[in-house]
Amino acid sequence: MDANMNEDNQDTNTSRMMKFDPAVLVVSHIRTITRNGVEIKTVQASVGKKNQYYTKDISYTNEKMIGNGSFGVVYQATLLEENEVVAIKRVLQDRRFKNRELSIMVSLDHCNIVKLKYFFYTHKNQQKEDIYLNLVLEFIPDTVSKVARYYMRQGTKIPMNMIKLYMYQLFRALAYIHSLGICHRDIKPQNLLVNPMNGVLKLCDFGSAKHLVRGEMNVSYICSRYYRAPELIFGATDYTTKIDIWSAGCVFAELLLGYPIFSGESGVDQLVEIIKILGTPSKDQIRRMNRNYTEFKFPKITPNPWDRVFGARTPPEVIDLISKLLDYTPFLRLDPLKCCTHRFFDELRIPNYRLPQDREPPPLFNFTEQELKIAPELNSILIPQHLHSQFSEYIIDNTNNRDLIDSTTNDPTPSTSSSAVATVGCGSEAVSNASQSSELKASTSSVGSSNGGTGGGVVGNVPQQSHMAASPSSSVSSNPRFSLSSPKQQQQTSSEASLKTALNDPNESTVSSSTNNVQSVSGDNNAGKLTDISNDPVTTTTAATATAPAATVKIEQ
Repeated sequence: MDANMNEDNQDTNTSRMMKFDPAVLVVSHIRTITRNGVEIKTVQASVGKKNQYYTKDISYTNEKMIGNGSFGVVYQATLLEENEVVAIKRVLQDRRFKNRELSIMVSLDHCNIVKLKYFFYTHKNQQKEDIYLNLVLEFIPDTVSKVARYYMRQGTKIPMNMIKLYMYQLFRALAYIHSLGICHRDIKPQNLLVNPMNGVLKLCDFGSAKHLVRGEMNVSYICSRYYRAPELIFGATDYTTKIDIWSAGCVFAELLLGYPIFSGESGVDQLVEIIKILGTPSKDQIRRMNRNYTEFKFPKITPNPWDRVFGARTPPEVIDLISKLLDYTPFLRLDPLKCCTHRFFDELRIPNYRLPQDREPPPLFNFTEQELKIAPELNSILIPQHLHSQFSEYIIDNTNNRDLIDSTTNDPTPSTSSSAVATVGCGSEAVSNASQSSELKASTSSVGSSNGGTGGGVVGNVPQQSHMAASPSSSVSSNPRFSLSSPKQQQQTSSEASLKTALNDPNESTVSSSTNNVQSVSGDNNAGKLTDISNDPVTTTTAATATAPAATVKIEQ
């Protein structure tokens, strides 16, 4: 039966409960009337969660375009019944596939994730050739990107207490979606909506998001370039949700610095920018990012200490947290809920904590049962002491056990390399029992700290002290934190040039938002193709994956 004919026979004054299947395209007809000179549109929309949804007529007015891109168009409108301003995201729907963004959005319910209120399908024009999916979302006026630009125009940076507020809420959102097996895959300031009046942050744009399944391949050609984890640049297809943690670390660093910490002009150049700060990754670190690259030889570049990147006055808890986010080894990056319990956020847990101008902070500890079951051993720290009585049934008798936070995450893939990476505690000096390799014996400096020079790590057998004493690596960019002033730095510039020459730069174009994504029933279907994205139904991000011609890269299908 024709979908529109079926729709016309429905009682538009009632709601119907139906089995939910985002793949079923029931196209709605928008009815437009003009009342007192105001155009009002009415459409039958769907609302619901998981396996059931309701159809309901909604009317909206004051529609105006507020954004557009390769993904589609975003409009602002006002729902008449609720008298609520909303955002309507309109994207082209491929009839052949389910829309992954919709499938994920209907399953989410969290205070730090933008809420999907309704969705409906429409035709673009009378020819009815193209079908568009319309997502009706709650409207949040600003983004972290806009807030950062505002402070930049004022010649200053975002206050530290606001950075704490934003990052805490981001980690809380990530903890929630990661507990569901969902990886966002496009964390960046533009996708973090904020209400400047109350400080609420909400994660948005799940166009690149995906349920990650162990053993199932995923595209590495994902995530906006400045925030792309190194394993993605190395072409890994078996990555985990820890790519979101790397991206969050990049956002954190950008808020601290006032500009992106890794601003590569291409996929390969992005790797170079990372190496200029973290140093050359060790063989073990490369293996853990993508085992197919372990035989590739990278020029040796010494790491740049974090206190030089962010300044000597940067609080130690900031350095400690950033070093546990921007780590080459994916499994060593902190889980998002552990991030929430980090000392950096302790100020938020103070009783009667207030924002500047004596403003009340947004709800930060309204945890759901699902959140408190993610890592019960952390609840005694996650929940402020003065609120323990309200959550007593979820608190284990290990109050303020910081060792749980500082301990190393279990390695999902035990190392077979002779130069293992070890992390012991927070700010402590790590010791490796592995035998000294000939390559490291020949080296006079650290060749790639996984922890960025804050202590607590070993690269091969080189202690972190050598990282702390290292000179900052030079840069060919205009970034103000780098300068050429010594023969050692000039030597590193030569190494950097060698690195760029060694890698095959595919001359990628500027990154754009990837939100118009569809899902094949079988999942990502271009796994194993590191550079060819012509058949990629998952992303429209215009960023390339680094390829190394000297390495034999073979991905098992």
